[in-house]
Amino acid sequence: MRKNTASKNSKTNIIKNNLKYFFQSFVIILSVFISFFIDDIRKSNENIVTKNELVNDLIVSLEDDLIQIDELIKILQNSEKNILEILNDIDLNHKNLSNIEAIKTILDIEVGFSFFPKDGIFEQLISTGTFELIKNNELKRLLLEMFNHQKDRNYATSQEIDQWNIVSRGEILKKFRIRFSYNSFDGEFYGSRTLNTFDFDADYYLSN
Repeated sequence: MRKNTASKNSKTNIIKNNLKYFFQSFVIILSVFISFFIDDIRKSNENIVTKNELVNDLIVSLEDDLIQIDELIKILQNSEKNILEILNDIDLNHKNLSNIEAIKTILDIEVGFSFFPKDGIFEQLISTGTFELIKNNELKRLLLEMFNHQKDRNYATSQEIDQWNIVSRGEILKKFRIRFSYNSFDGEFYGSRTLNTFDFDADYYLSN
């Protein structure tokens, strides 16, 4: 009996030790899992906070872009009006505008601008992985369309516009021997010009 009791006690101790070891191991493993879980929650919360901050910054950036686009539209609408003035003056054999009025009107014509939306905030969303936390799939699609696909097309179109502007504006400056001073700190986008001298070429003007 004593031996059996001792044997049972020994087995009980072994079981208790095993259970104790198992319990300690379980506690350690559980604590590790909990720490990972808490860390994941913390990181997830940090990512969500970062995402919300970047999205808010992106909204502000897009609002700035919209203001610039509105200004560009006004400039282009004014350019359409100036083009009609020049065409009407040419049709009237240059009887409508004086030489200096014609030159100033020509210089105020802008056929297009290179415009690119600010993409720094969007790039941060992509690089930090927080873009995927945006739940609205339509919003994600539109952002990708705007900052990737549209940007590529806009870049190609803008290059063509810039090249055309350089050639066209260069020819006008040469034909009318225009000289002006330039203030890069004034104006909405590309500074402002002050006309200094010019030599009006009536034949060239009426031929166009």
